[in-house]
Amino acid sequence: MAEKAAVGQPERANETDAGLRNGVRLMSLAGLGFVGYGVVFLYRTFFGTGFELGVDTLGGVTRADLASSNPEMLHYINHLHVAVSGLLVGVGIGVAALAWYGVRSGQSWAWATAVVVPVVSLGFALPMHYFELFGHDWLTHLGPIYVATLLFVVGAVLSYRGVKSVDRAT
Repeated sequence: MAEKAAVGQPERANETDAGLRNGVRLMSLAGLGFVGYGVVFLYRTFFGTGFELGVDTLGGVTRADLASSNPEMLHYINHLHVAVSGLLVGVGIGVAALAWYGVRSGQSWAWATAVVVPVVSLGFALPMHYFELFGHDWLTHLGPIYVATLLFVVGAVLSYRGVKSVDRAT
């Protein structure tokens, strides 16, 4: 009986290791997705419509209309978009680094931090989208962040068991 348990143990360890590896890859990829979303956000501020993905006008007002009628408002919107872009890029880098270096080595604090940061960020940002306070295309506006979030959640779940097994071993 002891022999059977010993034989099964490496198999479970390999499954746990594979879950950890795959989970870390997905978490890191999602972090890079957050970075990409921030870069696109920044690009659109200066070279696109001047608004977020999925937002071509605000109440029928284009970037050019706003620049001619209220340039200070446009500069304020640009200011906020640059700040949000920087936060998205920073969060993405942090999440990817925590996953790749901390979670991959089985650090439970790194896993917890990598999970809490996007949860708090999205917990603040996403609810405002459901009040329909401005017109936007749901798919292009929220689609990319939902894809990155889904990858992240799958990665976090896959890696959790691996982190816990490494944590118990130490």
